[in-house]
Amino acid sequence: MNDNVTEKQIKGVNGWLALAIIILSFAASVAVAIIGISMLTTTENTGFIGVVLLGIIMFVICAICANGFKIISPNEAIVLTFFGKYHGTLKRDGFFFVNPLCTAVSPVNTLAGGLIGRKKLSLKAMTLNNEKQKVNDEEGNPIEIGVVVIWRIVDTAKAVFAVENYSTYISTQTDSAIRQVARQYPYDVSDNGDEKSLRGSSQEIANILKAELQERVNMAGLEILEARISNLAYAPEIAAAMLQRQQAAAIIAARQKIVDGAVSMVDMALKKLSDNKVCELDDERKAAMVSNLLVVLCGNKDAQPIVNSGSV
Repeated sequence: MNDNVTEKQIKGVNGWLALAIIILSFAASVAVAIIGISMLTTTENTGFIGVVLLGIIMFVICAICANGFKIISPNEAIVLTFFGKYHGTLKRDGFFFVNPLCTAVSPVNTLAGGLIGRKKLSLKAMTLNNEKQKVNDEEGNPIEIGVVVIWRIVDTAKAVFAVENYSTYISTQTDSAIRQVARQYPYDVSDNGDEKSLRGSSQEIANILKAELQERVNMAGLEILEARISNLAYAPEIAAAMLQRQQAAAIIAARQKIVDGAVSMVDMALKKLSDNKVCELDDERKAAMVSNLLVVLCGNKDAQPIVNSGSV
């Protein structure tokens, strides 16, 4: 079989019309055989042996033709070969009659609900829940990642003839694609300001993963409808350390925001006092006031006021 084989759809003959013709042919073959036997016994003319043989041949042909009936349910297909050569794919749902000498190929599909020996391919959307696997991100940190892939068969000929088992093939390619994508991006936003990360850019990573996986499964006649990360976490051996790192980064970011706000408020307070001429402060008292305000605004606990009854 050529590796570049592509799907070729066949229409098939209306099954009910073919069934009626074959039933009539069966009846005709039996009638011919009976007439030939009766004439042979009554007249003892050996020429009627040919009539009997004709009836038998007609009966055998009808029996062989009975193998040509195919029933197709919605979103199913049958791949047919004619003496080892790809004949075509029957994809329309209904009752049809095809070449009785064609053989339906049994797809090897033990992962997506099919069993070896089943003659039909499912064209429905199927889900692959890839198990969690340990990979390294761009920074070399070990992480655990799992992916859910929704896929379907679009080229039945490639799915049957191009790969041994299309379900196992997509599972293996998913593992490879995950490793390829994961090592290109950090788990979280890196210190160098990288915009994309596995955790923070879920939609972008999903699109990249889908494109990467689609490129790998094209030869198997499969279409990737969706590919998304379903599980993402640091590996257990570094999870505690990374949690502390994240907490420290959050505390630093919060402190920076508090300090920026406190400096802005102190500056505003000094300007208000000066513009409204509430009081005149020399540099030493301004420094003391700034120090006190920063302690109050940046402290973790509520300030305890001390009333100064002396001079300002």
